[in-house]
Amino acid sequence: MPVLALVSTIFVIAFEQLVQWKYGATGVIGLLMLTIGIKAKSPSVSSAGAVLLALLVAGPAL
Repeated sequence: MPVLALVSTIFVIAFEQLVQWKYGATGVIGLLMLTIGIKAKSPSVSSAGAVLLALLVAGPAL
């Protein structure tokens, strides 16, 4: 089990760094809102985070 926890931690940190590199601080805030909303079972917070991430991803196409 410790190996699985280590691998998942490395994956999460790498994913956060990728989001921050590509979308900046706003992407990290959106990702944070999404994960906090899911863990707290708050649909409004998770929806706001998802919308923020969607706007960042679709921004160049608009």
